Amino acid sequence: MGYSEGLNKVLWILAFHIVSIVMWFAGLFYLPRLFVYHSMIQDELGNARFKVMEKKLYVMTTIGLFLTVLFGFLLLRVEPQLIYAGWFQIKLFLVLTLLIYHFYCGYLVKIFRENENHRSHVFYRWVNEYPTIILIIVVILAVVKP
Repeated sequence: MGYSEGLNKVLWILAFHIVSIVMWFAGLFYLPRLFVYHSMIQDELGNARFKVMEKKLYVMTTIGLFLTVLFGFLLLRVEPQLIYAGWFQIKLFLVLTLLIYHFYCGYLVKIFRENENHRSHVFYRWVNEYPTIILIIVVILAVVKP
């Protein structure tokens, strides 16, 4: 495979990695927002509706997560030396915290499904801010490579 063919392949993997990130983050941004509204709901019909929305969104968000990780590993196979770069190690650590956050959101979906939520909408408003902060830092690390 020639240089341009190899580069073209990497660009396709990168494109799918970015699309997967967008899919994952759409869920990470919106799912906690659903928790905000769900925590304020008073009626059973609304409660049931939010449970369905949260479950479906969590499934789609999880697909985005796995595709992001898959394409990320494929990119890392192309440039394995990145693992030694300080900025990349910080980025990986932050992505790991997002994985933990993601599965925490899955736990919260379960809490709401079982009608065991005891937290206010204010708590979920704060929870909702975490992925935004991490996204800003990760994009700066990936683009600027300080």
